[in-house]
Amino acid sequence: MSKQMKAAILIEPGKIELQNRNIPIPANDEVLIKVKSVGLCGSDVHYYQHGRIGNFIVEKPIILGHESSGEIVGMGSEVKHLKIGQRVTVEPGVTCGLCEYCKSGKYNLCPEVKFLATPPYDGAFCEYIAIRSDFVFPIPDEMSFDEAAMAEPISVGIHAMKRGRLQAGETVVIMGMGPIGMLSAVVAHLSGATKVIGVDFEESRLELSKKMGVTDTVNLKNENLADRIADITSGKNVDLALETAGNAKALQSALTSVKRGGRVVVVGLPPEDIATLNINEIVGGEIDLFGVFRYSNTYQTAIDMISQCKVAGIDLKNMMTHYYSLDETEGAFEKAISDRTNAIKVMIRP
Repeated sequence: MSKQMKAAILIEPGKIELQNRNIPIPANDEVLIKVKSVGLCGSDVHYYQHGRIGNFIVEKPIILGHESSGEIVGMGSEVKHLKIGQRVTVEPGVTCGLCEYCKSGKYNLCPEVKFLATPPYDGAFCEYIAIRSDFVFPIPDEMSFDEAAMAEPISVGIHAMKRGRLQAGETVVIMGMGPIGMLSAVVAHLSGATKVIGVDFEESRLELSKKMGVTDTVNLKNENLADRIADITSGKNVDLALETAGNAKALQSALTSVKRGGRVVVVGLPPEDIATLNINEIVGGEIDLFGVFRYSNTYQTAIDMISQCKVAGIDLKNMMTHYYSLDETEGAFEKAISDRTNAIKVMIRP
């Protein structure tokens, strides 16, 4: 094996260069993975366009990409539960394992997390990555690398449904039919929700969402949300609402879509830090409001759900609208930015 690899490196906002980097040498508790597929996430696009997300600032060249899968080609001396040649998916946030959050199982809140493609840590738009072995999960032989890379975004949906305490037989509305919204719909459907309502402005996304577990749709361009929710639920409103669009107005709409005693989960981050909400509705309706930050203890469930999709008649490939090679990474970003209607999930295959 050569000692160098190709990597797509963000040099500055709007500029990615293909460069040679040294192939990482796995530590004793790490494995070396030959990267096969990486999904392009909205956070990657944000770093590419703006060079920062909140307090996370790109201060030096960085490799983006954190939704990844691949094949183990090397490992440290302490790794016993994995083997060379295994096909795997990668949980991208390596935590300390020692703090109160890690000890209580809420390791997504670990203040020492090293998350792929979050400054200053490099990500997976490259040929090889090394990562601690307990964040690497084998995948079934019949699962493609593209599907396996979806374990990361579908984990967000799984964690959101856990936070929202979804029960089989309940009704759900999801604001925003981007990739996270659609994959949350998949989770809701596979978890036994009787109604999964998808809300968006783009008819093409709403049509695609019907292949991803959505039972009913609302096009905000020409339909009234409150009237449609009432019609679909026979006037009861929904048990659980997810806001995945990152829109303050959509969050308020989520609050008004749930029944008294309902739950609202905030997944998307709006551009502004402060959102105006009707506190009387929250208090008077005794509505539970939950925040979601990434996920914890979801990856095996995510792999299982991806396997269940085929049985349920859901093909995740319907979401994967564009494919690029590593040397086309900058073009992949530009496609995701310029064609938000049609570019649902852009995949890069190193």
